[in-house]
Amino acid sequence: MPNPRLTGLGSGLFCAAVMLVLGFLDQALFGASLTVYGVLFLPVCLVTALWVRRGDLLTAPVVVPIAFAVGLVTVAESGKGVGGRLMGLVTALATEAGWLYGGTLVAGSTVLVRRVRMLRRRRAVAAVAARGRTPV
Repeated sequence: MPNPRLTGLGSGLFCAAVMLVLGFLDQALFGASLTVYGVLFLPVCLVTALWVRRGDLLTAPVVVPIAFAVGLVTVAESGKGVGGRLMGLVTALATEAGWLYGGTLVAGSTVLVRRVRMLRRRRAVAAVAARGRTPV
């Protein structure tokens, strides 16, 4: 499995692009099913949280809801004009909030686990380095 390290901006662009493509695929294959879109959102959140680099860990839980909204534009019901499209988007965001919260929770918990592991690794390295020093 690839192990890229994305910057904060790169993870946001990656997640938004993938959700936009999945939204178009959902519209073409499943007739714009919001449930299918929500289910597809969860693994994208996980992959985004796993692929963001260590210095930008806190960006993953921020960019996934934005990406959800970007891709939702393709599958949300739309009326006539800008107002109808905006109303469809707001309605879809309200009715699919469970998927949005779930994906954000997946990204947030993955980032927390990665952060705790990173801090433990740093402490272990520091402890080994401290034991290696001889007092003068």
